[in-house]
Amino acid sequence: MPTKLVVLLANTDPDRPIEVGAPLFQAAVAASMDCEVDVVLTGAPGILMKKGVAEALVLKADSGKTAYDFIKMAKKAGARFLLCAATADLHGLGPDDLIPECDGLAAVTEYVADLMDDNCRVLTF
Repeated sequence: MPTKLVVLLANTDPDRPIEVGAPLFQAAVAASMDCEVDVVLTGAPGILMKKGVAEALVLKADSGKTAYDFIKMAKKAGARFLLCAATADLHGLGPDDLIPECDGLAAVTEYVADLMDDNCRVLTF
């Protein structure tokens, strides 16, 4: 049985908050089930790792819940958050620009190796 889950946010549009909650919630649930979970953000969704962005992204107006609330929930459950290094460069982000929940930058080769591993399953958004 696979032991790792990678939640890959590549096409999730941060300008459409309705798209952001599900992958973060699913990462939290999987991590709470004692799965090893990496949330990898690449492309447009990578901006969610920038300080202030996820905090300002309200997922549902009447709930007051933000993308940052869901990131913290997943992190507390044990998920790791990795920002694609090339995406960080595209967004002009350095280490001081990232939220504390971001576990660092990942080279494309690192997370593609995980995606190809038989002990890993992938959810892409």
